Amino acid sequence: MSRCRGAQGAPFLLVGGQVEQGRRSEQKATRFDVKGLKEDGSFEGYASLFGQEDLGRDVVMPGAFRSSLAKRGPRGIKMLYQHDPNEVIGVWMKLSEDIRGLRVEGKLLPDVGRSREVLSLMRAGAVDGLSIGYHVVKATKDGKTGLRKLIEVDLWEISVVTFPMQPEARISAVKSERPTERQFERWLMRDAGFSRTEARRIVAGGYKALPASRDARGGDGARLARAFREAARIFN
Repeated sequence: MSRCRGAQGAPFLLVGGQVEQGRRSEQKATRFDVKGLKEDGSFEGYASLFGQEDLGRDVVMPGAFRSSLAKRGPRGIKMLYQHDPNEVIGVWMKLSEDIRGLRVEGKLLPDVGRSREVLSLMRAGAVDGLSIGYHVVKATKDGKTGLRKLIEVDLWEISVVTFPMQPEARISAVKSERPTERQFERWLMRDAGFSRTEARRIVAGGYKALPASRDARGGDGARLARAFREAARIFN
């Protein structure tokens, strides 16, 4: 039986950059804004942001959720209230990693009494947090800075909660913020399949910066167009 605890203070971690492998359950929250909440109780946003230090001095790395999402899918990851397994309040329709973090699309269930209460609290702004419940699979901790990088986590639930761990993450800001050059470069390499050199050329000078021979080898124009469409979906 695993014992839940907050992400702050994790005495079982190894230091000095060594890889940690463990099964203790942890939680980590982000804030959302009720502007991202629709009339039917559906909402979208980010449950976790990549590369940002949270209040517990943790940094979630790109790819940390990939294995869990492939294994369970959105319906295999529960939507709870305050991490209480007896308080299932909705379903996740879509969960995916993108350039910014763990993007979620969910819906509160109107036939569930607690869900109706949560919807009212969300509309009033009284509850404005999303929190992930997970086990750490792989992590490193810097002995000098104390920062922990979460490389892989076993995600099993996402809760609507009161208190956030990443205060700067809000649903209303998700579509208005533009990616940094570094974020877009990393996304081009990780998800669009470009090399580091090519990604840097694209960021600096657009598609025309790529050598003509590269495009002739097989449809990079179409692939880059898809990359820009995906970026537009995320940030506009």
